[in-house]
Amino acid sequence: MPKGNNQKFKLYRLAQIMQERTDEDHYITMPEIMEELAKYEVTADRKSIYTDLRDLSVLGVEVEGEPVGNRYHYHVVNRAFELPELKLLVDAIQSSKFITEKKTNALIKKLEMLVSKYDAQKLQRQVYVSGRIKTMNESIYYTVDTIHNAISENKKIKFQYYQWNVKKKMELRHNGAWYHISPWGLSWDDENYYLIGYDSDAGKIKHYRVDKMLHIKLSNENREGKDYFKKLDMSDYAKKSFGMFGGKEQTVKLLVKNSLAGVIVDRFGKDVMMFPADEDHFTVNVDVHVSRQFLGWIISLGEDIKIAGPDEVVNQMKMEVERLMEQYKIYQ
Repeated sequence: MPKGNNQKFKLYRLAQIMQERTDEDHYITMPEIMEELAKYEVTADRKSIYTDLRDLSVLGVEVEGEPVGNRYHYHVVNRAFELPELKLLVDAIQSSKFITEKKTNALIKKLEMLVSKYDAQKLQRQVYVSGRIKTMNESIYYTVDTIHNAISENKKIKFQYYQWNVKKKMELRHNGAWYHISPWGLSWDDENYYLIGYDSDAGKIKHYRVDKMLHIKLSNENREGKDYFKKLDMSDYAKKSFGMFGGKEQTVKLLVKNSLAGVIVDRFGKDVMMFPADEDHFTVNVDVHVSRQFLGWIISLGEDIKIAGPDEVVNQMKMEVERLMEQYKIYQ
């Protein structure tokens, strides 16, 4: 049998064919394997292909053969990712506002390469990203990479920060001043990515939307704020900050109707302590950053939840309710 022009790619092409053409429900026969190899100008006899199929396991491609009638059917088993796992990743990518629509489609295309062409179609049917609210900052991936590098190298970063103005144009905050921050971690909250870092000038921990950071650079200065972050639980920090808005951290006592127990657990976790107040209510103490967003969350739950203490936060709530009544009295 004359050899094809691409014999040196034989094992690679065989792996490609098996991964693209087969899965748990789709098989390929030996004649079909030889026919597919021929399309790549690779020739092989049955005996050498049997050996190659066994050798694919070295490359992490496990092939199984099943006797059906008078011939064997071959297919790939035990892929790195199962289809339900990839569907979960696709859903996470689609719902992430910090990933642009262009990058969303590119990432899903790459995930499709991890399964057969048949399963890839099942992933494609889940792609409905047009029209969703997505960030427009294409550089976010490089920004995240720079932040990780700064953390691993123990360096500060500097960047500019922007906001959208009423003309829907980017507008640099603080007249384009550079922010000099010691990065200590990244947090994902409400489908957005946040940098959590130490601001030496302000002497406190702050957070920034990663997709609103521009022109990020590594600094020659070493990071500061290590003692602050030794005491900080990153996941706890995000839980206390409603919508990642800051505010004075306080322990707030809530009086809650029993029917909202699930809401409290979903927000503050199963370790939260609930104490019966009467037949219909319980009290719970939660550590939060008291902000308008936190007060707004309480208001949104209606009369089924009330702030019972401390007096400072009770008064803040009264003032917020009065402010809202004044703001919206035009609708009365």
